[in-house]
Amino acid sequence: MNAMDLNSDLGEGFGHWKLGDDDALLGIVTSANVACGHHAGDASIMRRVCEKAAESGVAIGAQVGYRDLAGFGRRFIDIEPAALTQDVIYQIGALQAFARVAGSRVAYVKPHGALYNAIAHHEEQAGAVVQAIIDYDARLPVLGLPGSVWLRRAEEAGVTVVREAFADRAYTPDGTLVSRRQAGAVLDDADEIARRCVAISRGQPITDSEGGSLTVTADSICVHGDTAGAVDIARSVKEALTTSGVTVAPFTT
Repeated sequence: MNAMDLNSDLGEGFGHWKLGDDDALLGIVTSANVACGHHAGDASIMRRVCEKAAESGVAIGAQVGYRDLAGFGRRFIDIEPAALTQDVIYQIGALQAFARVAGSRVAYVKPHGALYNAIAHHEEQAGAVVQAIIDYDARLPVLGLPGSVWLRRAEEAGVTVVREAFADRAYTPDGTLVSRRQAGAVLDDADEIARRCVAISRGQPITDSEGGSLTVTADSICVHGDTAGAVDIARSVKEALTTSGVTVAPFTT
């Protein structure tokens, strides 16, 4: 692989509460997964992040999640599929308004947190999110975990799928993410993370949570904006990829 997208979850504050250094990350990453108000984010934050992303030439993605501000979208909600579809459309539409004002557009969709993990295996909810994409704009690519039900359902519906790897998260032997409730789930060694990302970009195996070898096929790598040292990690990953001959560029046009 000679090209790789680098994405980050941004705009994850609310009111006076700020999480992560959005401006610094927008100077490094190529795609911004912007919180749309359900798990985090508000109108002012969405507008500011969209404007900065547009200025920086960074692709804007709708990071959609459960309606769960108190839990930061990291708690599963057993929501009816039809209601979930409308919630996702609502979030994309809200972000699209601010992207348009900034002279840009929503270029893709990425679920957040518990929703992301649920639709890796939950058929009904995966189908509901796919339906939202089809209803809103079936041309929008979607970002997700390789091998997930979500990407399979999206691909079956004719939606463009983009496989994602995580720079700063540990993987189980079956290729899913280690729960944040477990020790070692979040990685923080920038140099080691950078080496893992280079291996992923080359199709080489990385070490899973049990010490085995795991190959993660990806078109985009995510650095979480709320991880400690996120800016240094993102910078190290980008430099390592570039040095290894990988062009870091958005997957959207």
